[in-house]
Amino acid sequence: MLMTSSFDMAASRDAITETLRYKGAAALAIIIGIEGPSYRPLGATMAILDDGTRIGTLSSGCIESDIAQHALKTLETGDPVSIRYGHGSPFFDIQLPCGGGLDILIVPRPNKTVLKQLEQKRSLRVPSTLEIDVTTAEMALSETSVTELADGVFKAHFQPDMRFLIFGKGPEASTFSALVTSSGYPNLLLSPDVETLQEAERFGGKTVHLTQKSIPDDVKIDPRTAVILFFHDHDWEPGILADALTSDAFYIGAQGSKRARDSRLLELERLGLRPQDRARLFGPVGLIASARDARTLAVSTLAEILAQAV
Repeated sequence: MLMTSSFDMAASRDAITETLRYKGAAALAIIIGIEGPSYRPLGATMAILDDGTRIGTLSSGCIESDIAQHALKTLETGDPVSIRYGHGSPFFDIQLPCGGGLDILIVPRPNKTVLKQLEQKRSLRVPSTLEIDVTTAEMALSETSVTELADGVFKAHFQPDMRFLIFGKGPEASTFSALVTSSGYPNLLLSPDVETLQEAERFGGKTVHLTQKSIPDDVKIDPRTAVILFFHDHDWEPGILADALTSDAFYIGAQGSKRARDSRLLELERLGLRPQDRARLFGPVGLIASARDARTLAVSTLAEILAQAV
């Protein structure tokens, strides 16, 4: 199971990316302290542009307008501010439905040079940590791997987005690609079938025409990658699975019945894969047993993968 004490980049990517893209002034609002339950995790980030536009959320919607007002004031003064909401807050008229408390740091005109370095690491799928002095708002990247407030410095550890490598042919593969694409997850569909590729592309998915029964050398797998196979022709599976099961992928699964699962495990054993590698393979995939249509299978499989990533 993929375990992490930090938050996914997907939750804050828009805020940081839009801050970099925006030609005017912007402020970043960051959760630097949590007491009790919270809708968003420590380190979640929201951007407020000088035209009042907000990107991202830090709660269920109960404090964003007030944060924006404070952020616009910081753009005028140039000074960072820390604000407490919920339990222990001086703002009695603003309540958090969850009953907890949030500490929000607002940084006006954040250092774009440092943010660009963070974006570059993210594009390379390299974990990174942004450090912010809560008094001066000075920023830097560090090699630490925690998200915490310590000694007046808030550290936000960013992990790469969860990514999906989808191999297969037919509606199951293209439907799963469409689902994760619409959910905002990076993904790549690799298929020997042109119609399957075209269907995924119709929904904005990225695709590669698969010409070999293995994972292409230029397709890299890291610990934030899930590999899922949707083949009816199981002859395509052994080489791809042999590559995936010896990679850093946190999830590897293959569509098919229990009989198909048993056959592929025997073939993987014949190929020399170790028992501990073969044990990593999920199949039949999905939380719903014997899903009979592509949409149900896609949702069921995505739910199973997400459960492994918590």
